[in-house]
Amino acid sequence: MREKGSGMPEAIYTAEATSSGGGRNGHVRSSDGIIDQEVKQPPALGGPGGATNPEQLFAAAYAACFHGAMRAVARKSGVSVPDEATVQAAVGIGKDDTGFGINAVITAYLPGLDQAEADELVEGAHQACPYSKATRGNIDVELKVLTS
Repeated sequence: MREKGSGMPEAIYTAEATSSGGGRNGHVRSSDGIIDQEVKQPPALGGPGGATNPEQLFAAAYAACFHGAMRAVARKSGVSVPDEATVQAAVGIGKDDTGFGINAVITAYLPGLDQAEADELVEGAHQACPYSKATRGNIDVELKVLTS
């Protein structure tokens, strides 16, 4: 539930997806049908594996969003991001005080950039990325920057 005056921006786009059949062992489908996947718990969590899982979906979304934010920050800063640049998001899940929690490691590969410039670019992306904003203060996020 959203409170008035929460500072939440008016949505320009809203993605919709529905989970059915059993949560972590079920099915997810986006409203446009582009995502239409079985979901299975990975063996590390006692499941059968063999299908995607919420952590993989979140990692893919976070990596793509962060990569876009990094390129936007680079454009504003006049920095040229090499075409070979990549962003990997590793999302971990484990037990915490209340049941389970997640963490993330974002690794940006920016070949050919000066390390200090690359570090600054990735930190700027972390400030701008909507996924980073959403997770800030809620989960541990580690940033790694590789230039070679």
